[in-house]
Amino acid sequence: MLQIAFIRENQEKVIQALAKRNVDAKSIVEEVIKLDEQRRATKVELEGILSESNKLSKDIGELMKNGEKSKAAILKEKTVLNKEKSKKLAETADAITTELTAKLYTLPNLPADIVPVGKTPEENLNIFEAGEVPVLHEGAQPHWELVKKYDIIDFELGNKITGAGFPVYKGKGARLQRALINYFLDKNVAAGYNEVQVPHFVNEASAYGTGQLPDKEGQMYHDATDNLYLIPTAEVPVTNLFRDVILNESELPVLTTAYTPCFRREAGSYGAHVRGLNRLHQFDKVEIVRVEHPDKSYEALDGMVEHIKVILDELKLPYRILRLCGGDMGFTSALTYDFEVFSTAQDRWLEISSVSNFETFQANRLKLRFKDKDGKNQLAHTLNGSSLALPRVLAGILENYQTPEGIVIPEVLRPYCGFDIID
Repeated sequence: MLQIAFIRENQEKVIQALAKRNVDAKSIVEEVIKLDEQRRATKVELEGILSESNKLSKDIGELMKNGEKSKAAILKEKTVLNKEKSKKLAETADAITTELTAKLYTLPNLPADIVPVGKTPEENLNIFEAGEVPVLHEGAQPHWELVKKYDIIDFELGNKITGAGFPVYKGKGARLQRALINYFLDKNVAAGYNEVQVPHFVNEASAYGTGQLPDKEGQMYHDATDNLYLIPTAEVPVTNLFRDVILNESELPVLTTAYTPCFRREAGSYGAHVRGLNRLHQFDKVEIVRVEHPDKSYEALDGMVEHIKVILDELKLPYRILRLCGGDMGFTSALTYDFEVFSTAQDRWLEISSVSNFETFQANRLKLRFKDKDGKNQLAHTLNGSSLALPRVLAGILENYQTPEGIVIPEVLRPYCGFDIID
């Protein structure tokens, strides 16, 4: 959430920055400023009445002490009226604050200066490519055919048990899935991330804290009885570990990693481009989350990008990195890099990771602060990235490593799998 003080002091800058996201924020910013002025004026009036009431109380005490009960009675009547006024003003201030907060929740984060202008994914900036696209044998197949051929993932069985988008992993498919999870976690821990296991349900406050609410309410599975949400990513529970926390500056940075299943309704997602593992309602992902000093967060973002590059280099998958344009960025992000693996069998790029810096946007919602050297509380910066999302990584391995004899396992995964080939 944007800070109201920043909006108040930088109205034009906010409007122009959000235009980069193709958001016309002028009317909302004006409403926010108007509500903030009303809130502040109401609080000033309330403080004046409370101050007057305090003075009246002292005066009443002195009058009673001096035996001037009639004069004290007159002042008591004033305190009763002031009490009624202060109650109404407090209620008005609370109502304005609620309305103001609701307005602030509708404003996305400001994009960083280096975010490209653009409206669609086609306008994202390709900043890096690595790896060789393999030349596949004649008759090479996409992964949804390969998994049937080798009986390692069963989409129909998952459909019977739950519905479309909930696959069942079997045999070597399940072991390869587990191998990838362990490999990703080991790489993250070796890089200094602290591994945690977190709940797969979160409450409403947690979803608001990281920005899933109110922006992505329709994409999450919701348990109305307990008002809990199945997590769309480990980012939500992991980042909320630090909600309402004040860290010491010496404790920064805080690096955390977690494996969780992820649940997304993905309403309206149909067609060949989401076939098989390309788009699921339940999938596995390993996440990395950082809490950083504001002066070091973009250096940390670059470090996260390099970390994921190492993993993909070791998997020997052809990949590219995109800097997302303003129109394609997530609601909470100030800057996002997408990693995409090239699927030779599908002849298309598959997104397998997003790495983002949210600056203070989440921290302001979370009240996540650190105490600086002067003893003042400052908002921290939060960052997160997929390291990595499994479905499309697995699809890339199955398709790019297929041979007439079977699917060869990437060398780095063989100690985790316990086998070299799926045949």
